[in-house]
Amino acid sequence: MAIRSGTQRRREAILGLLKTGSWSIPRLAGALETSESTIRRDLRDMAADGEIIRTIGGAAAAGYVEPPLGERMEQQAEAKDAIAARALAHLDDARVRTVFLDAGSTAVRLAERIRDRSELTVVTRGLEIALTLAHPAGPTVIMIGGAVSTLSHGTTGALSDHALARIHVDIAFLGADAVDTAQGLGEPSLDEARTKELIAERAGAVIVLADSSKAGREVAAWAPMPPGWTWIDEHGEHTQG
Repeated sequence: MAIRSGTQRRREAILGLLKTGSWSIPRLAGALETSESTIRRDLRDMAADGEIIRTIGGAAAAGYVEPPLGERMEQQAEAKDAIAARALAHLDDARVRTVFLDAGSTAVRLAERIRDRSELTVVTRGLEIALTLAHPAGPTVIMIGGAVSTLSHGTTGALSDHALARIHVDIAFLGADAVDTAQGLGEPSLDEARTKELIAERAGAVIVLADSSKAGREVAAWAPMPPGWTWIDEHGEHTQG
């Protein structure tokens, strides 16, 4: 049966929006001025045709992927430098000895600033982080194993979860694809979200390093954060209840 022209136009519009990243059903309905039930039917049919990938509460275009780490290193460079400089102040406390440093482009900026902090032990799941810090005068580096993402170069999965459940750190510096003061940290996959949630549970303090462009993004999965976590963006620090 042929698709009616109005339905076809709406689905083409949906696909255009999804090519920018993941969108929730309510947001799609609002943008296209239609009902959520209509969007659900469209997404169901489009997923069956292989045009899109369903996510929790929404969808993304089948061809959409997170930008590679090298590309993200060049984006929002000034903001990331400002965030890393503010984050460094949290390591001035002499009681801080064990730190988790997440995979990601902003975390690399912080790693470059602590290469000579031999008194620290840094636990990381980021390959670039480990390589940046692994030199004779640097911190003790503990690399968390697991499946390596070809985009973020961070580890996730069962092996990663097993290790993270058995450690405790004074401070965890986490990156994120999206930040929401109510939902926590947004990630492109359930595995990534689970990893963030696990380490947040094992940290004395949680500090999120993410520029302001990460606010309000639509993503596939969310990791709730414990009360009192801090978000550092290029404008300053924001402590979340």
